[in-house]
Amino acid sequence: MASIITSTEPVNRRQAKRVIKSVIPYLWPKKRLDIKMRVVLALIALVLAKVVGVLLPFFYKGAVDALAPEGGTDQTVYMLTAGAVGLTLAYGVMRLLSVGFNQLRDVIFAVVGQRALRQLALETFRHMHNLSLRYHITRKTGGLSRIIERGVKGVEFLLRFMLFSIGPLILELIFIAGILYFVLDVRYLAVVVVTIGLYIWFTFAVTEWRVKVRKIMNDRDTDANQKAIDSLLNFETVKYFAAEEREALRYDDSMRQYQDAALTTSYSLAFLNFGQAVLITAGLVGVMVMAAIEVQAGTLTVGDFVLVNAYMIQITMPLNFLGTVYREIRQALVDMGEMFDLLGQPAEVIDAPNAPDLVIQGGEISFEAVDFGYTTDRAILTGLNLRVGKGETVAVVGPSGSGKSTIGRLLFRFYDVGGGAVKIDGQDLRDVTQRSVHNALGIVPQDTVLFNDTVGYNIAYGRDGATHEQVVSAAKAAKIHDFIMSLPDGYDTTVGERGLKLSGGEKQRVGIARTLLKDPPILVLDEATSALDTETERDIQDSLRDMGAGRSVITIAHRLSTVVDADKIVVLEQGQISEAGSHEELLDLGGRYAHMWHTQAAEEEMEEA
Repeated sequence: MASIITSTEPVNRRQAKRVIKSVIPYLWPKKRLDIKMRVVLALIALVLAKVVGVLLPFFYKGAVDALAPEGGTDQTVYMLTAGAVGLTLAYGVMRLLSVGFNQLRDVIFAVVGQRALRQLALETFRHMHNLSLRYHITRKTGGLSRIIERGVKGVEFLLRFMLFSIGPLILELIFIAGILYFVLDVRYLAVVVVTIGLYIWFTFAVTEWRVKVRKIMNDRDTDANQKAIDSLLNFETVKYFAAEEREALRYDDSMRQYQDAALTTSYSLAFLNFGQAVLITAGLVGVMVMAAIEVQAGTLTVGDFVLVNAYMIQITMPLNFLGTVYREIRQALVDMGEMFDLLGQPAEVIDAPNAPDLVIQGGEISFEAVDFGYTTDRAILTGLNLRVGKGETVAVVGPSGSGKSTIGRLLFRFYDVGGGAVKIDGQDLRDVTQRSVHNALGIVPQDTVLFNDTVGYNIAYGRDGATHEQVVSAAKAAKIHDFIMSLPDGYDTTVGERGLKLSGGEKQRVGIARTLLKDPPILVLDEATSALDTETERDIQDSLRDMGAGRSVITIAHRLSTVVDADKIVVLEQGQISEAGSHEELLDLGGRYAHMWHTQAAEEEMEEA
């Protein structure tokens, strides 16, 4: 248990203040008068509910005193009963008013809370899409999704309990303290203040300790969730290597660590509850003994005794939940802190201030003395100069790791170059908006990833608002329409997680259809036919050739037979162009390209044999 406790840093109070400060604009938006009015009305309903709640015991006291009058009174039985009944009825009405104001408060504030949740979740979602590719490939998707999920839930909890539990409790304690002082005696107030002070100190001290353990529980939960998602996303790989038990053991190891932290939490909760019960019971008994002595002495009535008991119960009931509420608020602040850390994560690639949209004037692409590396200690491209003229098809070939796919990523401006410039029609990509660049480009990637939705949805993703006829036309051009129609649900067939229900070739053709539907002026084909059989590849090549007519096309290929018709072929080696020319020119040169061509031709002959 000790090792668990010491392995986590204390909750950062400065971070808690930052989180609360970050949430306030969602609750009090500058330009939304209707939202501000709802907050004010909810607070008024809250105060009214507490005022009515604090007055309740007086009606209870009055009814008791009416039923147990002091000796010597000449009240008749009828008058006693009528007074007690009337006060009891008034007590019931006041109790209903208290509940009614509380419910009214919740109804009024519900719109504010849900709007804040929606706005915050949307902002987080948009921000995640604005972060660079570098950030996403270094993060674990399972852990990231859990952080966002817990953060949004933390906001909901914070709004509900901080505003409607801690705030009302403090207000109620102030009211009751005033009543005890003015109606009874300062001694009662002193006992209550000492009891509450000790109770809060004990609760907060133990809860701070428990929050540390809960943070470890979160970490273990995130780790287990990430391992589970990773394993399920790589289901086929797990099967290939008969690693089911290995994955189960990895997952169980994370869950075992979660279990250790969960057990510590359970044990500490029992300690917290018992300690709270001791303090509350001592204070309650102390106050009730004082009241009982004064009733016996005749200085207080039986109704006063009931009044004191009612107020003590009214105090202790919300205090019983104080530990839970405080712990959850602290945990919510931790969860929200992690989410706001995501929101504070700066975007690596950002638009310049007042950047204009890219204007396509023909689609000429130029890489001018481009230097780039994913890390500072390893260069991928060095002084690269590459030009793709208007309507020209340029193929980029070379060994693995030479930087071929990096060219496509820089063209989409997933990264900014370290030196030089990437331009389209003379416009530096750093000077125009990323959205306009993405709209002007189309890509068929080597590994086509599909949404877990229908085939039709995945093809239609290429153009917002595409009609079914346009989707079908794109599918026919990609030579996948007949296959889709052979499926039981046709275009409404779901493709599964990342398209796992489709073969590699089928996924590739869906990706091609999606790009055909987008109909971009500039096209990037990154091993676009790598997953296709020879016959289908020939058909797709015809479709891609037709699509590339009149467009600027960069074809990144490993199989050289797919780029023989390119206007220019560039051989990339170690981030630099070693050869460039047409297919025939490069064969005549007898250099690197010719060697690669003859090697692949020999391999294909062996496969056919």
